Amino acid sequence: MKLLMAVVHNHYRAPMEKGLGEHGYRMTELSSSGSFRRRGNTTFLIGVEEEDIERVKARMKEICLHVEEGKGPPKYVSSRFVVFSMDAANAHVFANFPKA
Repeated sequence: MKLLMAVVHNHYRAPMEKGLGEHGYRMTELSSSGSFRRRGNTTFLIGVEEEDIERVKARMKEICLHVEEGKGPPKYVSSRFVVFSMDAANAHVFANFPKA
């Protein structure tokens, strides 16, 4: 299992969320800013199997290109998104709460 951390320009945020969701990818969305990508970004945390990483990145690119066909690219932006892949083998889900 891998955790993809995708920092996406807000120009693509809503279509990205919808497009990945339609393909069954579940994600957590965080508004983000800072010196890495400046402002106007959203960070998606996406859990995927290792063999799906390239498929997710290709889908993200397709979504961005589709947005640009309709709205054009954002001004003054050097990249659409940046993706980091991290090992999530030691992830733990704490879902069972003890009864009070």
